Amino acid sequence: MCDCLVALRANTLDGVTLFAKNSDRPATERQDFVWNPSRLDVGPVRTTYTEIEPHDGPTMACVMSVPTWCWGAEHGVNEAGVAIGNETIYTTDDPRGVPDALIGMDIVRIVLERCGTADEAVVMIRDMIARHGQGGSGHDTSHGERPRPYWSSFLVADRDGAHVVETSARTVESMRVEDTWAISNRTTIPAFDVAHRHPKQPVHLLVDPRLDASRGVLAEGATSVPRLKEHLASHVGGGDGWTVCMHAGHDGVVVESTTASMIVELNDDPVVHWAQGSPCVTPYRTARFGDLAGLLSGR
Repeated sequence: MCDCLVALRANTLDGVTLFAKNSDRPATERQDFVWNPSRLDVGPVRTTYTEIEPHDGPTMACVMSVPTWCWGAEHGVNEAGVAIGNETIYTTDDPRGVPDALIGMDIVRIVLERCGTADEAVVMIRDMIARHGQGGSGHDTSHGERPRPYWSSFLVADRDGAHVVETSARTVESMRVEDTWAISNRTTIPAFDVAHRHPKQPVHLLVDPRLDASRGVLAEGATSVPRLKEHLASHVGGGDGWTVCMHAGHDGVVVESTTASMIVELNDDPVVHWAQGSPCVTPYRTARFGDLAGLLSGR
C-alpha cells in the first residue's frame, strides 16, 4: 500500500514541481534512506531476484528509500532531478506463480540510476519489463512469510513534467500528467482501468478513500510543501487504519504502516524532505540534493 502525488510547477505556490510519496509497508520492516553514488558496471547487475544488463556508462547518483531485504527502492530522486515512486496494483492478470523477475522496487532503482528525464524513465520502464518481465514477492520471505507478488504502477517526474505508468504482467500503459495527478493501489489511467482493473479488489474500501483525499488536496489549488506534509501525515481515508498515514491492522495489531515518506522540490538542485517512519510522529529532515552525499554517508 502507498500513496503518491505530483503537482507540476504551474500548480504550486513556489513555482516548482512537487513530488510526494508515502511508502506503506509491513510495520516491522526496516527501510533506510541511503546515498547511492554513481558507479561503472563491469558486468551484469544483480537485482532482487534476477540479473539485468550493465548500464552503458556511469550511473546517476541518487538518494533512495530502501527496504533492507531487497535491491530496489520504494522512492527516490537522482542527480538529474528525476523522482519516482511505485505502487502495488492488482489487475486482471494473476501475479501468483509467475517466475521471479523484476519487482516494482527494482524498476524504481533502475530509473533512478539510469534516467536523466521523466520521458526517459517511461522508455526505460517499458524496455525493462519487455526484456525481463515482472515477478517475485514484493515482501521479504526469508523468515517463512508467504510470497506476496503484485504488479506496479509508477509516478515519475522531473522539473518540467511527469508521467503515470501502469502495468499488468508485461503490458505497460503510460499517460503524461497535464497539471496534477495522484495514484494509489489501483489502476488510474482511464482506458487501462477499464481494461485491467481487478474485478474483485475492494478499492472502494481500502484504496479510493485515500486516493480521493490526495485528489482533494490537489484540487484545492496551488499546493505547497507544508500542505503536502500535512496531507501525508493525515489519518483521512478508510477505516481500521487504512488511511493516508497508515496504521492498518486488526485486534490491536498493526500489520501495515507508513514506514517512509518523501517530498521533493524539483528544481536545479532538488530540495528533499524525508521521514523514515510514520510522518504523523516522525519529523521530516530537509536538505538540498547536493548536500546529501556528505550528510547520508556520515550518518
